[in-house]
Amino acid sequence: MANQEYEERQQQPQDPGYDPNFVPDSVKSFVVHLYRHIREKNVYEIHQMYESSFQTLSERLFKDTPWPSVDAVAHYVDNDHVFCLLYREMWFRHLYARLTPTLRQRIDSWDNYCSVFQVVLHGVVNMQLPNQWLWDMVDEFVYQFQSFCQYRAKMKNKTEQEIALLRQFDQAWNVYGVLNFLQALVEKSAIIQILEQEKEGLEQFTATDGYDYNGGSNVLKVLGYFSMVGLLRVHCLLGDYHTGLKCLLPIDISQQGVYTSVIGSHITTIYHYGFANLMLRRYVEAIREFNKILLYIFKTKQYHQKSPQYEQILKKNEQMYALLAICLSLCPQSRLVDETVNSQLREKYGEKMVRMQRYDDEAFAIYDELFSYACPKFITPSAPSFEEPLVNYNQDAYRLQLKLFLYEAKQQQLLSGVRTFLKVYSTISLAKLASYMEVDEPTLRTILMTYKHKTHAVDSDGKIISNADVDFYIDDDIIHVVESKPAKRYGDYFLRQIVKLEGLINDMDGIKLE
Repeated sequence: MANQEYEERQQQPQDPGYDPNFVPDSVKSFVVHLYRHIREKNVYEIHQMYESSFQTLSERLFKDTPWPSVDAVAHYVDNDHVFCLLYREMWFRHLYARLTPTLRQRIDSWDNYCSVFQVVLHGVVNMQLPNQWLWDMVDEFVYQFQSFCQYRAKMKNKTEQEIALLRQFDQAWNVYGVLNFLQALVEKSAIIQILEQEKEGLEQFTATDGYDYNGGSNVLKVLGYFSMVGLLRVHCLLGDYHTGLKCLLPIDISQQGVYTSVIGSHITTIYHYGFANLMLRRYVEAIREFNKILLYIFKTKQYHQKSPQYEQILKKNEQMYALLAICLSLCPQSRLVDETVNSQLREKYGEKMVRMQRYDDEAFAIYDELFSYACPKFITPSAPSFEEPLVNYNQDAYRLQLKLFLYEAKQQQLLSGVRTFLKVYSTISLAKLASYMEVDEPTLRTILMTYKHKTHAVDSDGKIISNADVDFYIDDDIIHVVESKPAKRYGDYFLRQIVKLEGLINDMDGIKLE
């Protein structure tokens, strides 16, 4: 996840003084050692070099220039084809992170990913790579696809040379190519069957974090596993939430899994899973998962401060609080939210959430603001029209998703009034409620049907699930209200008070009385 939404990072033009063939001694040493550790399947050392040494050298020597070209380092690693492909994958990732890639470089990166995945799918790969690297590979592949779609959609200021290249390489970052590679990795790795067999105790995948301790390779299996998350993300970017969630079904996100072994993968999975559920009106499921991940980040973020992903973790954390605020405004189920998360949420969005309950123009402006801040960077995957006049269409997909979301929020407008009355009564006649709401009875029946419809959704198994905190049924023109009573949890409260008391006692012990 280290490498998403780079628009916000400082991007600099590529240094004219950069010599792609100059290889500093430290880089020479880095590639030689990395190559040796990959050949020896020393996952621990590979991870250290990948996570630490690569970042350190990038910061020290290549802050605003690319790394040396693959041709310059190839002879230090016996011109090993697979290592050179892996080196180029890192080379392009660094380029995207620190600089603005040219169109030619975007196309070359696509070609390199094609070569990497072809080797994994059709060659004999006898390597063990760290999960972090394999996750970054899938994550970066989807990010670069998203980045290319956004770049291609800004047609207004394209030069003739760029347009000629786009016409010539129209298959580069094609949406079908991207989906086909991810799907092929899922199928060839047989990861769905492996996860099924693991439930029956016939396989060990999650227990070993996907690593193979019998001398085999983890690359295809783990790439296949992370590709299911990649597919969820691509389908979310396209606005196809049903298909996205379907792709993730083999992974049981109610349990720990390989996806939780890498913080970036964990956050990306739950962010997109929660967002897709929000857009499908499965608010309870979205709230439950956002709550879990936000609590996890709250407890563990200090351990990732030195990680290159730290900024991205914080950004996704803020975005998920915004999405949680939206979910709770549309479906007031605060009993599902832990007290720690709730206090953070109130601090960040308490005032806005009160205003969002009003359902006036100001409320919709806040829904617009939070959605625009927290949603994925939607894409239009189709090729542009090269006819004059050239237009930018990079915002079209986002505007469509925003329009659909606000339309849904507007439809909830009447429901807040119904909910308020239903919370007050255990039984009430239709005539009485109609007079309170200042509508006639047929209109009230329509409103109540809308309430039923909007507070129920269809889950991934096709079952109808309820999001309602207050439900009802009508018997002989009398509305009977059924309010879900949450089970009270006293344990957490007492634990927090004990910790506070211990803190006070420690403070008092430290006070010296005269």
